[in-house]
Amino acid sequence: PSPPSISQTIDHTLLRPSATLSEISAICTEAITHNFRSVCTNPLYTPLVSSALTGTPVLVCTVTGFPLGATSAASKAFETSTAVSQGAQEIDTVLAVGLLKSGDYASVFLDLCGVVEAAQGRDVKVIIETGLLTDEEKVYACLIAAEAGAKWVKTCTGFSGGKATVEDVGLMKRAVEGYAGVKVKASGGVRTLEEWRGVVEAGAERVGTSSGLGIVK
Repeated sequence: PSPPSISQTIDHTLLRPSATLSEISAICTEAITHNFRSVCTNPLYTPLVSSALTGTPVLVCTVTGFPLGATSAASKAFETSTAVSQGAQEIDTVLAVGLLKSGDYASVFLDLCGVVEAAQGRDVKVIIETGLLTDEEKVYACLIAAEAGAKWVKTCTGFSGGKATVEDVGLMKRAVEGYAGVKVKASGGVRTLEEWRGVVEAGAERVGTSSGLGIVK
């Protein structure tokens, strides 16, 4: 693919806890320069990112329930509605991994429904944390996310081990193929053009990475 089509798949991401205000501002400038699809940050920085990207085609993406997915459903919903009120245009939320692994699918579903409702029509990407799940659990996670109204299923936070693999992307793509408009985002360890190509060819339509500059150059 030509560089523009590469850049439009990339969520330019900075989620490490030590990220400074100047670093957040810098990734916004980089995203505008390179025409990345979005800038993805922790909720604290949503107002700054929204301000920096106003009037540009770059989307404001905010994570919620991050990185463990273990906050209360009410907290995730509130965090989401707050981010939306501050200008977030996409929400990347972490599934309640422990509840999924416990077989409490109803609670996982309701948790995600709360986030989808709070997002008020904006795309929700559900991080299923593939590195912690069996293949069967990955499929359940994708189905629950799609049923809850999420528009994307996403591989990893990058904070719990695990990384986006071609195999997982393919599995997730197959899991949601019965849901019109539900897509796969690969994130976690995608740092090179070769790795980008691998996950995109496997079915990912968005890639979350802090290495976007290296991938498009």
